[in-house]
Amino acid sequence: MDSELARLLKEVAAEARTTAGYTGVAAFDPRVMAALGAVPRHEFVPAEERVSAYLDLPLPIGHGQTISQPYIVALMTDLLEVKPGDTVLEVGAGSGYQAAVLARLVKQVHTVEIVPELARACRARLARLGVANVAVHEGNGAEGLPSLAPFDGILVAAAARSVPAALAEQLRPGGRMVIPLGEPGATQELALAEKDARGEVSLRGVLPVRFVPLTGGE
Repeated sequence: MDSELARLLKEVAAEARTTAGYTGVAAFDPRVMAALGAVPRHEFVPAEERVSAYLDLPLPIGHGQTISQPYIVALMTDLLEVKPGDTVLEVGAGSGYQAAVLARLVKQVHTVEIVPELARACRARLARLGVANVAVHEGNGAEGLPSLAPFDGILVAAAARSVPAALAEQLRPGGRMVIPLGEPGATQELALAEKDARGEVSLRGVLPVRFVPLTGGE
């Protein structure tokens, strides 16, 4: 498994170089790559998918949801530019893989999952793996978690037609949000939203992607 993980990290690094013309990022932060290498992806996929756990591919996790491609996890994490003291909101917990990667880089992760069965399984999995700084919330992630806002960063792991107003409101000035924007079932665009000191949000397109739709989103 160590050799499979090492190969995966090399593939992620190579894809970063290949897509640099889109993203402007030829190499991910070493902290991000170390976090990716420290999270056992096979623990976050169904038993029948474990043979493919260390391929640079999205995989089904049930309930019409997927675990994101490791390159996309690394890219989205890198774009957030998180710091060790940050509190981050993730929308779309899924199996908990992205949250587990973020957890190695920040103080606290709050992740929201709308599918009850996935939320319960995610909470149990992270507890079993000893990931103590991720809180799993069941609910509509498009509404965020206003009682815990503002957040230093927001990562949305599902596609919306536009940035949900509630999430923009809950992003701290100076914070970043990474979100796929576009129509469900079509190619979307991964976007970086940055909120300035006046509360204005600017958007920059990063890369064509395909995500499952944000349930309850705008």
